[in-house]
Amino acid sequence: MPTLPSSSLLSTESPLRHDWRLAEIEALFALPFNDLLFRAQQVHREHFDANTVQVSSLLSIKTGACPEDCKYCPQSGHYTTGLDKKKLLEIEKVIEQAKAARDAGASRFCMGAAWRSPREKDLNVVLEMVSRVKALGLETCMTLGMVDAEQARRLAGAGLDYYNHNLDTSPEYYGEIITTRTYADRLETLGQVREAGMKVCSGGILGMGEAPRDRAALLQQLAQLDPHPESVPINMLIKVPGTPLENIADLDPIEFVRAIAVARILMPRSHVRLSAGREQMSESTQALAFLAGANSIFYGDKLLTTGNPQVERDRALFDKLGLQPERRDTYTDESRQQASLAASMPQARGQHDNAQFYDATVDG
Repeated sequence: MPTLPSSSLLSTESPLRHDWRLAEIEALFALPFNDLLFRAQQVHREHFDANTVQVSSLLSIKTGACPEDCKYCPQSGHYTTGLDKKKLLEIEKVIEQAKAARDAGASRFCMGAAWRSPREKDLNVVLEMVSRVKALGLETCMTLGMVDAEQARRLAGAGLDYYNHNLDTSPEYYGEIITTRTYADRLETLGQVREAGMKVCSGGILGMGEAPRDRAALLQQLAQLDPHPESVPINMLIKVPGTPLENIADLDPIEFVRAIAVARILMPRSHVRLSAGREQMSESTQALAFLAGANSIFYGDKLLTTGNPQVERDRALFDKLGLQPERRDTYTDESRQQASLAASMPQARGQHDNAQFYDATVDG
């Protein structure tokens, strides 16, 4: 079994690395559960207020009839899932939803369209959506499939903060899940997004029948991106009837939490999002995920086309755990965002009863 240097387990130093070896990542996964969560907590508290969670809302702006064959996706045109297909939403309807999300406590509004890549006439509408949602004081995020350099530049010019494009799984397992788009295609889109100056939102889906090594390899791919994705959604597969994965065996929730913790250690400054699958998770599993370093969620009734815990349930869980939604300005410059966060953390720590304990463990 691969091992980590003995000094690494309790180290509170978490330098940004992009050269994690697969054996090192597998060694993290193999740690005793308590030790892994303890290390993840140390890393998390170095960079974030441990009791604050970034809240996003997600709206499907164009639903179904996607030409891709992703085996997990009810929006694929290759499968019969009973999903109602919907054309691109009118701009005013999107703005209405964005206002409601803001009023419910969301700080980021994400918009998803089931395309292989956006067409010119649709992109022009999307650009107006971005600028108008941004004007509401919300961070903006889009997932539109593959984009080229020119499309990425135009999205950035409209004020898009984040572009989501998940890697889904390891390079080795990818062909078992998707055949209509290559891993290199996905990495190319992420490169175009970063080159255009936008922040990257990229993660994966667990529980698709992958081996433990595939989960480690997925996180290795994400951690190799330089800089790391600012947002890393970790999804639990939602098994939708009609998709090829509807009868796949469930992933043990403890293994899912381990992946959250390892993601936190590998990408210390990224927001790690507890994403799809929360509808099926117990409160205890979600609490462990927050303890492991998850500090972002989707808020609301749906994630594109699948269920998500309702707002009131999330508020009740936040109250039980003493969590607060993160309040953020919309920055175009990541360094300003990090500086603002660093300036706010000492005050935030002081609000907790056990602040002295935090200082002793985090600051030595």
